[in-house]
Amino acid sequence: MTGSWGWDLLIGIAVALLVAWLALIGTLAIVRPRGNLLREALRLLPDVLRLVRRLAADSDLPRGVRVRLALLLAYLALPLDLVPDFIPILGYADDAIIVTAVLRSVVRRAGLEAVRRHWPGTDDGFAVLVKLTRLDKPSATT
Repeated sequence: MTGSWGWDLLIGIAVALLVAWLALIGTLAIVRPRGNLLREALRLLPDVLRLVRRLAADSDLPRGVRVRLALLLAYLALPLDLVPDFIPILGYADDAIIVTAVLRSVVRRAGLEAVRRHWPGTDDGFAVLVKLTRLDKPSATT
């Protein structure tokens, strides 16, 4: 392209990253919570953060689960997101989708009982969490 091997490599990497990011945006647009689900997810956010912290500190859980949860907490603490928050709907939905994916993997590995045991909120809030994340549905990998 440019005649310089280094610049061609740099441009190729930048284009590949941009295409991957655009694919992620498209995926998030398709699977984002609809209607009241995003509002419900945002309402539960403080309880979910306490849940993730409690699960990450539970030495009875497998190490891989705790590592995933610690990485999730680190991601949520970072000021940079995969999708910037100023993008309507998707800006906040990416965090909810990532939390959902991690919680579902925790349930597959540690069981729904572990999540219930550490839930800091109300029973109604837990029911909403289960509905939002579809934690009660059997996984295809189990």
